[in-house]
Amino acid sequence: MSLPGPTKALWAIALALLASCSGGASPGRVTPDRVTPDRVAPDRVAPVTPEATPSPAGRSGYSYMGAELRALQDDSFANPGMLWVDRGATLWNEAPGGGAQRCADCHGEPSNLAGVAARLPAWSAARSRLENLEMRINVCRTLRQGQDAWPWESEPLLAMTTLVAHQSRGTPLDVRIDGPAAAAFARGQREFERERGQLGLACSDCHSRYAGARLRGDLVSEGMINGFPIYRLTWQTLGSRQRMFRWCNEAVRAEPYPAGHETYLDLELYLAWRARGLPIETPAVRR
Repeated sequence: MSLPGPTKALWAIALALLASCSGGASPGRVTPDRVTPDRVAPDRVAPVTPEATPSPAGRSGYSYMGAELRALQDDSFANPGMLWVDRGATLWNEAPGGGAQRCADCHGEPSNLAGVAARLPAWSAARSRLENLEMRINVCRTLRQGQDAWPWESEPLLAMTTLVAHQSRGTPLDVRIDGPAAAAFARGQREFERERGQLGLACSDCHSRYAGARLRGDLVSEGMINGFPIYRLTWQTLGSRQRMFRWCNEAVRAEPYPAGHETYLDLELYLAWRARGLPIETPAVRR
């Protein structure tokens, strides 16, 4: 099924809103072999380099929200995402068992990690891979504490991720896309522009070409990721960047990748660069 540009974008927005109202995936998801990686029109991707990266890159989703949601996010007592910050602080000071050290024993106060989240994802020379904040937390948990890794999107991992990211609140995103990370960045940019799903939609259809468009009174944001983990009213809970990627894939009727997939890590790096200069808002509140 192929639709003209404006109509296709409006379909994307309408489908995403429909999915948000239903609280789940759209029907009729396609199988992975239908999500082909070669459906990017040649003129859609303009490769970027570190030498050609103006800043800041765009507007936070905060600027698209109404006064009530802004007030909810800004109020540290009312913001529901602060519950995960508190849970993370409890885990920070708990002994994990087996005589292992607490997070506090190595790092001291959580505030000592201020700025860390703003620089992730980043390339790990020690492990020859791109790592986001969740992965860095699990590296500490497995290698330093001798514990099992926390599963993706589990409450403990969400809590610790939110606690650490919260320490960087107000710090501008500033990831590196050169050196070993350059290949991952290029793949992430391509993924942002790649058409997918039954309607052949790309992330950029909504969040670049039609950002700021109004549909039934709602504004389509630029899809910036400076607020994650975020509390979404649609989910009635907190979720990570990767959960949002999966939700968006489902909303456009494409099969999502599993959590932690290399494609999502590449996309996360590209989107963190795309949001460069925007301050971290964790935990943000969104619709």
